Parts: sequence; structure tokens; C-alpha cells
Amino acid sequence: MKRRLCLLTLFAGFAIALPAWAQILYNGGPINGETDAWTINEGFVVSDTFTLFSGSNATVNGISFGAWLFPGDTLESVDVSFTHFEFGGTIYFNQTVNFTASGCFVNTYGFDVCQETGFFSGVNLAGGTYWMNLQNAVVNTGDPVYWDENSGPSEASENLGTLPAESFSILGSSGTGTVPEPESILLFASGLVAIAGLLRRKLL
Repeated sequence: MKRRLCLLTLFAGFAIALPAWAQILYNGGPINGETDAWTINEGFVVSDTFTLFSGSNATVNGISFGAWLFPGDTLESVDVSFTHFEFGGTIYFNQTVNFTASGCFVNTYGFDVCQETGFFSGVNLAGGTYWMNLQNAVVNTGDPVYWDENSGPSEASENLGTLPAESFSILGSSGTGTVPEPESILLFASGLVAIAGLLRRKLL
């Protein structure tokens, strides 16, 4: 029992430290998963505002958002852009981003609702309000995919009109904080597994 408690304590300590690596620069609220969602492929674009604190530059290198998928579908990538206005104006970032799903559940409509997280080369943004646009989402089956509506603090619209806000977070670093590349995180995690194995052998 003591051995198990030591190992659990070790991993609990690292789990607590992880959020500092991927700082949430903007939180558009949690996934709802039961109200509505808006298409981000098949020619549709959804745009939501996010605000970074004034007075300090931030490096944005990741986003996380709620997606509705048909059962068995996997979201592979989404075209992500940050702009001055909804759908356009000055373009600060425009890239196809790969995503990984976590925390999936089945909602009352039969959709898989997942938190999708993707990382990319960092873009420096000054404090202020920007629009994040999601479009051209690619799913393994070619099905539609939808961005979860949660009526959060953002302004939002689709290319057909105004709509309630969607669930998402902007990830990165501000001030002197840094966010490692995903490969660095995997390397660190591998090291933790090795340390845990050594401790287990020593304690047995």
C-alpha cells in the first residue's frame, strides 16, 4: 500500500504542474454539448472573439475547442485563423492545425462531443481583441463536424449571420512564461515513466 501511495503522490505532483506549461490565455467557457453546434466544414466558417490582456504581449501556440462528431468519426485538422475582424481584415495567423480528442462523451442527440486540442508554431499577439475563425475541418469519413455552442463571453457569428458564442480556449504564454513544444512534453512524460519504474523496483 505504501509503495502505491508513493507512486501516486509522484504522479499527482506532476499532474498539478502540467497546467503551468500550457497557460490558458483566454477561456471562452466550458463545453456544453447539449444545446447546439455549428458547422465548421462544407463551406461554413464560424468566428468568435477572444481578448488578451492589454499591456503585455502573448505567444499563442495552441487552441482547444468543443466539437460534435458523428459516432466513430475523428477530427483530423481545421483551418484556424486569427484576424482583426470576423472572417477577415488584418490576418495575424492562418494555418491548418492538427487536433487530438480527449474527454469525449455521447450527448442526447447521439453525437460524440469531444475536447479537441491542437498546437502550432507560436504567433505573437499584443493585448486586445481578435477573432478566431474555424473552417475547412477535415474528418476521417468526410462527414460534417460542428463547433459546440455554450453562449460564453465571446461575440460570435457564422458566415450566414450572428449566433451565440462557442466553447474554446486560447493557449500559450505571456510575460516570461514559456510553453514547450508537444515533443518536449512527450519526452518529459517518458522520463517520468522511467523514474516511476525505477522507484517501483527500489521499493519492492
